[in-house]
Amino acid sequence: GYIQACRGLMISAVCLGFFGSICGLVGMKCTKIGGSDQTKARIACLAGLIFILCGLCSMTGCSLYANRITSEFFDPTYIAQKYELGAALFIGWAGSSLCIIGGTIFCFSIAENSKSPRRGYAYNGAASVMSSRTKVHNSVADKTPPKHFDKNAYV
Repeated sequence: GYIQACRGLMISAVCLGFFGSICGLVGMKCTKIGGSDQTKARIACLAGLIFILCGLCSMTGCSLYANRITSEFFDPTYIAQKYELGAALFIGWAGSSLCIIGGTIFCFSIAENSKSPRRGYAYNGAASVMSSRTKVHNSVADKTPPKHFDKNAYV
């Protein structure tokens, strides 16, 4: 019975991972489908939640199987064939940890987008001796130096 439970958890993790990938692709900014930026952010957060659920299902399945293996291995009255923890369990734990971490990153990617829109930075030209605070921004360039600098300020 526990093998069927582990198998069901792993199959549900695979299905959730598939649907999380589809939602993640739709929720990315680089795709054309999905609607506005706010809608895409919500879809990306949904994909993150699905990935977290996928990782939890996978972690539960691997841990349930590993618990059974270790309890049978250390039981002196168990006389059937004993198994050990193999590489597949460790790969399952690592993969489920990566799913949980990736889902968390997807969920926190919505927080940066919702606060304020991104501003572009304007290039002000090459820096000179005068700081940008003392520059006078006029539509017509003024060729006379500011009054508070003398001739030694440029040396």
